[in-house]
Amino acid sequence: MKHQILRNALRAGAAAAARGFSRLFAALAAVLLLLGSVSGGAAEGPDATKTNLMNLTIEQLMEIKVDSVVGASRYPQKVSLAPASVTILTDDDIKKHGYRTLADALRSVRGFYATSDRNYTYLGLRGFNRPSDYNSRFLLLVNGHRLNDNIYDSALIGNEFPLDLDLVDRVEVIRGPSSSVYGNNAFFGVINVITKQGRDFNGSEVSGSVGAYESYQGRFTYGQKFSDEAELLFSGTFLDSAGPDRLFFPEYNFPASNDGFAEKADYETAYKLFGSFRLGLWTLEGAYSYRKKGVPTGSYGTDFGDPRASTIDRPAYLHLTWRDCLNANWDATARAYFDYYSYQGIYPYAPVLNKDTSSGNRVGVDAQFTGKLFDLHTVTFGVELRDNLQQDQGNSDLPTGLVKLDDRRSSLNAGVHGQAEIALLTNLVFNAGMRYDYYEWFGHRANPRLGLIYAPVEPTTIKLLYGTAFRAPNVYESFYGDSGATQKGNPGLRPETIDTYEIAFEQKLPAGLQFNASVYRYCIEDLISQMTDPADGLLVFGNVGQVEARGVEVELLGQTEHGLRGRVSYAFQETEDKTTGGPLSNSPKHLAKLNVTAPLWRDRLFAGFELQYHNRVKTLAGNTAGSFWLANLTLFSHKLVEGVELSASLYNLFGTRYGYPGANEHLQDVIQQDGRSFRVKLTYRF
Repeated sequence: MKHQILRNALRAGAAAAARGFSRLFAALAAVLLLLGSVSGGAAEGPDATKTNLMNLTIEQLMEIKVDSVVGASRYPQKVSLAPASVTILTDDDIKKHGYRTLADALRSVRGFYATSDRNYTYLGLRGFNRPSDYNSRFLLLVNGHRLNDNIYDSALIGNEFPLDLDLVDRVEVIRGPSSSVYGNNAFFGVINVITKQGRDFNGSEVSGSVGAYESYQGRFTYGQKFSDEAELLFSGTFLDSAGPDRLFFPEYNFPASNDGFAEKADYETAYKLFGSFRLGLWTLEGAYSYRKKGVPTGSYGTDFGDPRASTIDRPAYLHLTWRDCLNANWDATARAYFDYYSYQGIYPYAPVLNKDTSSGNRVGVDAQFTGKLFDLHTVTFGVELRDNLQQDQGNSDLPTGLVKLDDRRSSLNAGVHGQAEIALLTNLVFNAGMRYDYYEWFGHRANPRLGLIYAPVEPTTIKLLYGTAFRAPNVYESFYGDSGATQKGNPGLRPETIDTYEIAFEQKLPAGLQFNASVYRYCIEDLISQMTDPADGLLVFGNVGQVEARGVEVELLGQTEHGLRGRVSYAFQETEDKTTGGPLSNSPKHLAKLNVTAPLWRDRLFAGFELQYHNRVKTLAGNTAGSFWLANLTLFSHKLVEGVELSASLYNLFGTRYGYPGANEHLQDVIQQDGRSFRVKLTYRF
């Protein structure tokens, strides 16, 4: 009753690295030094005369690039002052490396890795990537708008991501817990995708690509800045891929399953729409996407090789923002939004087809005030209300119509947050934030974040960081059950929590290089993980463990005035399942990455080369998915013909055979990935 009263009231108110990898890192760093790279996007240390970003106009804020970040504290601040370790990927990175999906781009970031079960892509950071979590431990934003849905809390980063990468201006990658600012899902980090504006096109643009496996993609975009007060952007994208003709899975190598070959079952189709319109202080933005993916792995015990096995995801949102500078030191932001998400899975079990569905929508409002005190300190505080109007799940058999699940729910979340950035000295900043969240299902949570940021000399910044975060059990984990067929719910789930300690170091070096390093330790309590209940053999989520992890990340980056850019990184990460005393599954101890883009002819033709090392990992069955190297190469040209951009990419350049661990729903212990593939892309602006 008290929950209903509250609902009505609120609604009414509307450790050490291996020697070999150290040598590898040193060698790659030497390559960059020999190339004479000059630091690009290097952040400045804190100082008392830092630019007052609060005084910038909306147009100026839209043009803020690499040396600042918005997503760390929900307001623009220098990267060096952000209470987190931050990496920013630009549209130039996306073009010159030929990234096709957000997952491709995030794989290039130090400490990150992404795996695939040939249906969805799963993101890992600092040694943690659990099966079937749908990226619910990362908060995914587009221009500050939450994209995680209200059924699975999923962050979609493959072709199901609702934005064409050609529309991305930059991607802010913020490591560490950020529940002090955002509440749920900001567990390991926040990924804030900033889109381009109408002014970035000032006309029309068409783009088309063709690639391996009969893959085709087309896009049309129109963008225009009509005046300082009005700006418009609209874009539509279509994608279709037949996928590999035949995939071999040895686990199904018997005659009844076509000797282990899945034929024409890895197809994919997607449509994406995005638009934004700014008029004065108001901005209206919306997106819709549809993605259908064939599932060739026979997951959940379905009939192997049946091409009808598929999933469909439809995320959409509409977001209205008002922002005004109240005076020289204070501004205010208010937002209202509507989110929609639907999912449909078709799972063939002869003689029936099992249809799995979910549908969720929510409305929300939030308001935030940010200002300067005494021209030295920045404070912010805000409130947020999300009303999950619909959180429905269903499961039935066709054509019999047998209903196995019909679960209909709604819920309410509310939060208040505040943060202060206090200049203790001209080179010492203390950052403290806290957020209190109320959840109708399980009660309340409070999460702090603290940061001490010190610049002993101008080229050096040291950050001492601490924070906590939580991830609430979602409706899928808590209530999904298909009448004993494969899975059951667990309404008694508790939120999982994380405590993280980190030291981040940023240093400008001679020859203009930038060196970044982080040392961290985190502990997760009440970990929510999927397992098989030995009592009945059904899949179920439970608070089944505790995880401790520690690691080191190092990175060297730079850019010359002639267009040569480079970034090399190495991550040592060690995670331990405290229940078993062993390492977590799907947790590589070593990751190494090299990214270089080099001008081949003036500023018109470039080569982008990427090399990634992924250490072996433990599978759910206790076996090993082997180590591997992946290389990608892209040639990118522009200005050869006015208004034309042309690129050609080779992915998995050396045809490496590799695979990722399967989840509980897979018979495969390791799921093999694609070999060498290609894409050719042409873009014309008029």
